Amino acid sequence: MRFKTERVVDKRALLALPTPNVAPVCQKMASLLMWSLFYHVSLFELASTTQTTAYSCSLLGHVEMPGFLADGDYIIGGIFPLHYRVELPSTNYTHKPASAQCLGFDPRSFRWAQALRFAVEEINRGKNLLPHLTLGYRIHDSCATPLTAQRAGLSVLNGPDGDQNDMCSGTSPLLAVVGESGSSQSIVVSRTLQPFRTPMISYFSTCSCLSNRREFPTFFRVVPNDDYQVKAIALLLKHFGWTWVGVVTEDHDYGRFALQGLRIAIKDMDICLAYHKMIPKVYNREKVVEILDIIKFSTARVVIIFSGEGELYPFLKEYMDHNITGIQLIASEAWVTASVIAETYPFLTGTIGFSIRQGMVPGLGDYLLTVNPLRYPNNSLVQELWAALHGCSMQPPADRSPVSPELPSCTGSEPLLKQHSAYLNTSSFRVTYNVYKAVYAIAHSLHNLLSCEPGKGPFQNSSCAKTTSIYPWQLQQYLQDVSFTISGEKVNFDENGDAIPSYDLINWQRGTAGNIEFVKVGMFDGSRDAGKELFIQDEAIVWTGQQSEVLLSVCSDSCAPGSRKAFRRGEPLCCFDCVPCDSGKISNQTDSIDCTPCPEDFWSNAARTECILKAVEFLSHDAMGLALTVISIAGSCLTAAVLSVFKHHRNTPIVRVNNSELSYFILLSLVLCFLCALLFIGEPTPWSCMLRHTAFSITFSLCISCILGKTLVVLAAFTATRPGNNIMKWLGPKQQRVIIFSCTLVQVVICAVWLAAAPPFPFKNTQYSRSKIILECSVGSSLAFWCVLGYIGLLACLCFVLAFLARKLPGNFNEAKYITFSMLIFCAVWLAFIPAYVSSPGKFTVAVEIFAILASSFGLLFCLFAPKCYIILLKAERNTKQHLMGRVMK
Repeated sequence: MRFKTERVVDKRALLALPTPNVAPVCQKMASLLMWSLFYHVSLFELASTTQTTAYSCSLLGHVEMPGFLADGDYIIGGIFPLHYRVELPSTNYTHKPASAQCLGFDPRSFRWAQALRFAVEEINRGKNLLPHLTLGYRIHDSCATPLTAQRAGLSVLNGPDGDQNDMCSGTSPLLAVVGESGSSQSIVVSRTLQPFRTPMISYFSTCSCLSNRREFPTFFRVVPNDDYQVKAIALLLKHFGWTWVGVVTEDHDYGRFALQGLRIAIKDMDICLAYHKMIPKVYNREKVVEILDIIKFSTARVVIIFSGEGELYPFLKEYMDHNITGIQLIASEAWVTASVIAETYPFLTGTIGFSIRQGMVPGLGDYLLTVNPLRYPNNSLVQELWAALHGCSMQPPADRSPVSPELPSCTGSEPLLKQHSAYLNTSSFRVTYNVYKAVYAIAHSLHNLLSCEPGKGPFQNSSCAKTTSIYPWQLQQYLQDVSFTISGEKVNFDENGDAIPSYDLINWQRGTAGNIEFVKVGMFDGSRDAGKELFIQDEAIVWTGQQSEVLLSVCSDSCAPGSRKAFRRGEPLCCFDCVPCDSGKISNQTDSIDCTPCPEDFWSNAARTECILKAVEFLSHDAMGLALTVISIAGSCLTAAVLSVFKHHRNTPIVRVNNSELSYFILLSLVLCFLCALLFIGEPTPWSCMLRHTAFSITFSLCISCILGKTLVVLAAFTATRPGNNIMKWLGPKQQRVIIFSCTLVQVVICAVWLAAAPPFPFKNTQYSRSKIILECSVGSSLAFWCVLGYIGLLACLCFVLAFLARKLPGNFNEAKYITFSMLIFCAVWLAFIPAYVSSPGKFTVAVEIFAILASSFGLLFCLFAPKCYIILLKAERNTKQHLMGRVMK
């Protein structure tokens, strides 16, 4: 650290500096962090109790030496998880704790570190970028934990000889840091570097929280943040119809923020989380077994795992021991291309997940082959690499740890083979390529800074940085605006320091040699338009268990068209029952949330999948309509026959005594009554609706008016036989015609007013039956309709009363008695018609009305004319005046 000031610095003030926010870190880590600050920070010693400008630096504690070190004009720091777990020392809070012990060497991360060295050496050899200048590096091990990552960050700042350099009086040659892989480690390191305004470029930290420029103003990364990864995973779930999934995360910021982003991404996609479990920070077998039991017995067959290699490696060992099968794993980019895991757990064939895009690093493969114990005899990391790759030890048996005393010895000349893919995997550089890009981003930014033209700089008054004293914050300004092309890819940073979002979809497939291969089966490009970001080669994917078909992972089976979802109370939205749509509603899509009502003139089919036109019902010429038609025509023909008989025997006494003219009128009106029933059969039209009721009412009024006239004549004829009664002169033929015309005219006037004010019209009745349309004639005005019927009833009642009064008049043929019977039948039929008419459904309403017309017509015909026809045709001997007057001797 470099401090430049002219004031006296109090040592207590430095000790009172706030502790960096290392959340979430346990209490033990916090205590170790405080000790780390005490022996890493160079404290100022006062030269005197007065103001002075002379300072000296002294180191308190041991400084961690870098794993690799190279001098240069400008230094790049590198922090890599060269070990994937750490063993914390015991702490009694009375003595300074010992250093944490890093365990589990990771050849993959070692390759990343070599990529930084290779890029720096390549830049130093080149002539186009930073000519006449050299870059150096300091590479430290973070051990994949936040605490050791912070110690590595402080070590990068201090340097191996911090008590000897000019740190207290000048600028630091350290310009930027490349690191870290884990998001939790990057959060800690970035906050540690932030007070010194040292920019940091991460090659593998994807937590979306790091895009917060207010909290991490000096943080950059060449890998997309998790907002895009979870969006890609959500689209992947939707593409394959996985709506019921489990999530397992590491207990760090990476896992927490990834889960939070996933919940947001799947919110509107009808995808639900069956469970969410965290792999404990400190390995706990009981908790891991509990998680595995949930995975094994859950109905969710797809599990998404957000974790780094360190936490996942022991978890997968238990996974394998529990022999869990039939689970489709979706890997996060943190481990989807982890060769160590793929080689150790080959049962994970079929795993699928998004990986950062691959790129080319020409010459790196050959460079990796040059790293061996013979070339670096004193480098402990190279010795650990050799031990991890060859299963041997470079140490003499007497100096080995008790953990591995029986390992064979290494010579350092062992060849590197293809099976050492964890280190030598040069087929698809991904994180390695990101490290390479990060170094070049720093180099291009420094080159642009040094190439600044006076008066065109980005600083105050358009000034440029002083080439003799470049500060890290000045380099950060150029990093924010840097743009260059490498391996055919354009590299730049947005306002949050993030890179362009792009992923490859990777599928773990077993190769011909039995090894796991990372096969690209699709891609995600976040820069494309919505809906076009994801591309998948479905036929190229091999699923878990070497299956070729997609695994089904749903809480409830899809609801087929014709049904809807009925969500279960208290359960996620993906858990539901399928309920058939109600009549009149349809659903023509799978998993419909609700059924759609059909339009008014339509109805649902039996399957409830489409709306079809409702059946239109009216009294047509079907069996019922045909039968009524035949009866109607038969009745009119029969009436016409009776009329013919009367006409033929018009000179016989029985015809003449019963007023042949009125009889003719009655028979003609009955013919019309029978025929008007035909107007009620067939599809209603505006004309048929107006005619059927008016024709029926006028013809019946005419018929009843004729019968009323006959009743009056009969009653007057017998009354006129009394002395002094000359009533017959008022009921002559002319007067009878006037009575008939007047009574009929009243009905005609009522009908005329009805047609003028509110005429009957065709009406589609959709209320009575929901499944069909009843086509009927609306009466238009109910008052007019009942006035018409009421007037006919009034005439009928008047006839009935008058006939009833004359029923016992003398004579062998008492016409009044037959009129009484006919009116009795007529009134009975129409009184029964009213409730039947009101309660009959659909076309039966019209049928009831026709039946009432025909029944009343037949009643009048038979009661009035059957006895006369019987005498005329069968009893001619009784068709005499004497017999009719009752004067025949017995």
